[in-house]
Amino acid sequence: MKKFFSFVKIEHTLFSLPMIYAGMALGLDANRVNGIVLSTGTIVQKALLILGAATGARTVGFAVNRIVDRRIDAKNPRTASRELPSGRMTMAQAFGILAVGLILYLACAASLNPLCLALSPIPLIVFSVYPFMKRFTSLSHFGLGASLALGPLGAYFAVRPDVALALPAILLSLFTWLWASGFDIIYATSDEAFDRREGLFSFPARFGSRRALQWSGLIHALSFFVLAAVYLVAFRGSVVAAALLLLAGGLLYLEQKKSEDVNLAFFKINAVLGFVVLLFVIVGVWMK
Repeated sequence: MKKFFSFVKIEHTLFSLPMIYAGMALGLDANRVNGIVLSTGTIVQKALLILGAATGARTVGFAVNRIVDRRIDAKNPRTASRELPSGRMTMAQAFGILAVGLILYLACAASLNPLCLALSPIPLIVFSVYPFMKRFTSLSHFGLGASLALGPLGAYFAVRPDVALALPAILLSLFTWLWASGFDIIYATSDEAFDRREGLFSFPARFGSRRALQWSGLIHALSFFVLAAVYLVAFRGSVVAAALLLLAGGLLYLEQKKSEDVNLAFFKINAVLGFVVLLFVIVGVWMK
């Protein structure tokens, strides 16, 4: 289990799950506006199925990434100790984990509703394309962002399979895309020299870490304005939600100020920010 959790980076759920459940909260709120009230049992069942789908999807995503990048990871001192390049996990085991994640993801998507099942190939396509992007484009960071941004929309459609009133969820997904893309640029500064040496494309390798962090700052500024749009569209008038919005903005600013300390900015500040955004959505929905 320790090997599995390390392979799929289970700690990264601190970034994705808050956004996913924020999307679910927006879906439940849209249902309420339309006079649709789900029972507590149904909501719990949906929440568990969403968790299962998210776990399966990110397992597939990380497995594909690790399998595709295993030779690159073996050359990088920072990643050489990962399961595949170090030999602690075989390719057969990696493909086995991928298969289990895929089955879990599709089974939960099918159990949620027909729309979720119909849309389920989209994340799989993103997961399959993203690992190759850094080999030919500096936009690979936005591929990573897209893989996380699909989560809130998926959770929204899990409880409300209808595009009507989906604007707040679309904006939340746009925020997630920009936020994740920006923090992936920060994370990539750790590999600037290696990426240049290996001919890999990343913002730090192309522009240098200093300019890359300026781009990250601009992207995060845009993400804050998108989150503010969520407030204006869905929660205008809620003082507590406005305070949490400002707190999220402060954390985005702090992430940029501490960007040279990648572990602090990427892991700690981001984890707190994700839960602040989730609380922002929950409070906004509850106090409408």
